[in-house]
Amino acid sequence: MTIKDDTIYPEKKRRYILPLLFLLTGTVICAAFGFTGNENFDLAKRQILLRNIGHEILLHAGDSTSRVLPIQEIAPHEYQIRFENEFSFETDSLVKIIRQSLEKDPLAKDYIVNVLNCSGKDILFGYSIFQQKQNNIVPCLGRRQPRACYLVSIKFQNKAFTPINKAYLIGGLSVFAFIGLLAVRPLRTRRSRGAGADTNAGVMKIGDTLFEPGKRQITISGITTELTPKENKLLKIFADATGNLIERQRLQKEIWEDEGVIVGRSLDVFISKLRKKLEGDASIQIVNVHGKGYRLQINDTII
Repeated sequence: MTIKDDTIYPEKKRRYILPLLFLLTGTVICAAFGFTGNENFDLAKRQILLRNIGHEILLHAGDSTSRVLPIQEIAPHEYQIRFENEFSFETDSLVKIIRQSLEKDPLAKDYIVNVLNCSGKDILFGYSIFQQKQNNIVPCLGRRQPRACYLVSIKFQNKAFTPINKAYLIGGLSVFAFIGLLAVRPLRTRRSRGAGADTNAGVMKIGDTLFEPGKRQITISGITTELTPKENKLLKIFADATGNLIERQRLQKEIWEDEGVIVGRSLDVFISKLRKKLEGDASIQIVNVHGKGYRLQINDTII
């Protein structure tokens, strides 16, 4: 009689589990030896940068004596700059001051700024800055805001507060983690080679346009055009519901839901840009249904 030993893993499972154990062990050892020091230093540096932003805002308002109050972290990756006294500001100057200060932090590339009254309920001015500059939304420039009590809130993308140091990845990892990485890589390479990825997978045909959401590009009459992430999301929503009315609220929520407050007519701006990139295909039309939303129409026939 043969007894089956369920405690022995097949060879295929061992090839995956052992490298992962190496990687986990190395990561725990690195954490135990205090590799969070650089992260704490970077967070302290950002606190100073944020206080300097408040200082520069007051100087530009002609106030060189009032205090910038302690910086508050009001939510994960979101900080609030508070002031002792009222002041006035110009929107252009505020944008410039914050941009120049945050340029000193190479990890803070994507962020959203909101200026609120001191009750914290009303957003009086706001804008967003991204590493991909075509996605920037900076409305209401050239306007001076009256003297009042203001709070300045700056929200960073998560990656901006997850410091990654090259020395940590190369020299700081323990021998165990490094071995784990080397062991996992060949397995991933073999798996990707065996998959036989279809280069045509994920291609959608809209009218006479070929749309590849995975590559963020469209092809019209043999000419390929790149789409921004937001344009890509918009077209994917339209393509999945051709002929149907898509409400403005849904588009705003799905496109900007991870980026805080949408300001002004941002949606209309991106619709206009998407229309321009699709204008080479006469069979496609993005129709504005006044007060409700938009509809992707093909061959002038609503499905």
